[in-house]
Amino acid sequence: MKAVFDTNVLVAAFVAEGICSRLLMRARRRQFTLITCPFILGELERILTKKFLVARGQAREVFRLVAQAVEVNVYPTQVIKGVVRDPDDDNVLACALAAEADYLVTGDADLLELHEFKGTSIVSSKKFELLFED
Repeated sequence: MKAVFDTNVLVAAFVAEGICSRLLMRARRRQFTLITCPFILGELERILTKKFLVARGQAREVFRLVAQAVEVNVYPTQVIKGVVRDPDDDNVLACALAAEADYLVTGDADLLELHEFKGTSIVSSKKFELLFED
């Protein structure tokens, strides 16, 4: 099973203990294939350093932990425009498309409203967690 985590899921994994943290641990244990792209990683860095004022050293630690969880980095070539209101979300969809992901895991209401995009199921972190039996 292949999944892309939206930036908000990655941020939540480090800001609060909960479902998103558990999902990142599952990825680190290779219970599924976590895929990302430069856009999501760049957005993660911007949010951590600008919004949460995380120091560069702490941000490097976050990226080290994410790198342990991610199995594949993709470089989307297909441009997605106007599918949702926020152009950043189009970049996340492009990542999921390039990854041929089974799931896009997000907390973004606009993306969740789509339910599916070109073969990728768009689900909340809670629904994704329910796919695991333990």
